[in-house]
Amino acid sequence: MKKSFKIVGLVAAMLFSGQFYAQNTDIYKGIEFKMPKVAETSFAANTVSIKDFGGIADGKTKNTEAFRKAIDALVKKGGGKLVVPRGMWLTGPIVLQSNINLHVEEGSMIIFSTDKSDYPLVDVSFEGLNTIRCQSPISARNAKNIAITGKGVIDGSGDVWRAVKKSKLSEVEWKKFVASGGIVSKDGKTWYPSESYKRGFEGSSSFNVPDKINKSELESVKDFLRPVMVSIVGCDQVLLDGPTFQNSPAWNLHPLMTSNLILRNLTVRNPWYSQNGDGVDLESCKNVLIYDNTFDVGDDAICIKSGKNEDGRKRGMPTENVIIKNNIVYHGHGGFVIGSEMSGGARNMHVSDCTFIGTDIGLRFKTTRGRGGVVENIYIKNIDMINIPTQTIGFNMFYEGASPVLEDGQKAEGNKAPEKIYPVTEETPVFRNIYFKNITATNSDEAITLFGLAEMNLKNIVIEDSQFDTKKGLTIVDADGIQLKNVKLSYTEGTGTTILNSKNIDLSTLKLESTQKPTIKVLGSKTTAVKLPKDIKGEQLSISKEIAKNAVK
Repeated sequence: MKKSFKIVGLVAAMLFSGQFYAQNTDIYKGIEFKMPKVAETSFAANTVSIKDFGGIADGKTKNTEAFRKAIDALVKKGGGKLVVPRGMWLTGPIVLQSNINLHVEEGSMIIFSTDKSDYPLVDVSFEGLNTIRCQSPISARNAKNIAITGKGVIDGSGDVWRAVKKSKLSEVEWKKFVASGGIVSKDGKTWYPSESYKRGFEGSSSFNVPDKINKSELESVKDFLRPVMVSIVGCDQVLLDGPTFQNSPAWNLHPLMTSNLILRNLTVRNPWYSQNGDGVDLESCKNVLIYDNTFDVGDDAICIKSGKNEDGRKRGMPTENVIIKNNIVYHGHGGFVIGSEMSGGARNMHVSDCTFIGTDIGLRFKTTRGRGGVVENIYIKNIDMINIPTQTIGFNMFYEGASPVLEDGQKAEGNKAPEKIYPVTEETPVFRNIYFKNITATNSDEAITLFGLAEMNLKNIVIEDSQFDTKKGLTIVDADGIQLKNVKLSYTEGTGTTILNSKNIDLSTLKLESTQKPTIKVLGSKTTAVKLPKDIKGEQLSISKEIAKNAVK
């Protein structure tokens, strides 16, 4: 009973201790790297209502033309605020232009049309690749000084776009989808919204890009080409402040190659079963603030990207100069995530004062051979996590697209010892200089996994002043320069720490606690320069025979 009260109290403290953070704290305070202040938006004192242009808030009349006319009229005046008052505003795509503030008042709801003919095919970048997909419900390209503000709701009508796996639904929910129309797969495990979607899925060997289908045939699989809900490409001075963004066809918010971006006071929601239902995917962006937001989504919550494989390396634009503070994440495949499409690199990031409650993985780093890219200078501190079903901190350099909590038919990903020696090339990903401080995790499955590559070890990962209360402990594979300073790791199952083919590992101040005697295994002929906790002795320590003499101290 005491433990239950303790956990409830911890959750309450997590939820309320950070309220009004940004209003009372300098958002740039404590940043470990030089970063210019983000240039903020400013709008002309022109205000119009969507009603002024024939808008009807009955939830069934399309207001696509009313939005277009209102934005065009404001642009002619030099910009200003377009007010969407209380009511249900059905519409097709909205295209923002420079100097426009789309203001969604409290009580208002923009609902995007379920008619896919409203969304033509356009050239885009999705999942890091240059491709073709349907136009996004909200988009802006090469615009400057734009905003979406207010306390209203923006709904992407995502359920008509997404396939759904039966294993993710209750029997009642599954019957509801089947009864709505669409097609059930031959094995009975997946519901497709249409035959067009099914053909697109069957024509794709690379996640969501139908690479088996000729471009001239894409119209026939249009339903499969789900758009992100908010697409902001090549823009400068962008503010999203206040609204709820929910039920997106694919990713919710996708800023791409955009600078001077602020995301604050947002609620970002997707059903937990939503495929690719990410919260925000920040891709190849520069000078960014993300703070005071809440995420409860179907895939990664706050995700850093910079393009995939050759397309990403050719673009060559890292995501850099990013401050992420005081965000809460509930469901999501990861709370704060880098990868797996990070071929342009990521650097200079500060993440602090965030809370992850039941998130699949807390702090998630993922890539694979073929990506390339350098991820470095990442600073993470003051993170609280509870009820994490997998790793609280997880590095996976062998990512193949599986969910952290395995879905029906998925196989577990892990460290795969290479069958051959891989050369280091531009396709080799690099993760280095990543710092964690004051990380607290409780009632979770696994504390820390650090899986590098044999040819490119994880380098200089430091975790300090932290405590983990989990079932499983610490695993270090193919890593160089790992330090755990003043870290307490309490675990209940298996080996406390496993080290394989790693060097320059300093665990001298690590404190292991277990219901049984804490244990450490040291394996691999490449393992060297390992400092173990001083209180680990005798039968608590297992060292494989191939390790060189004096490699472990």
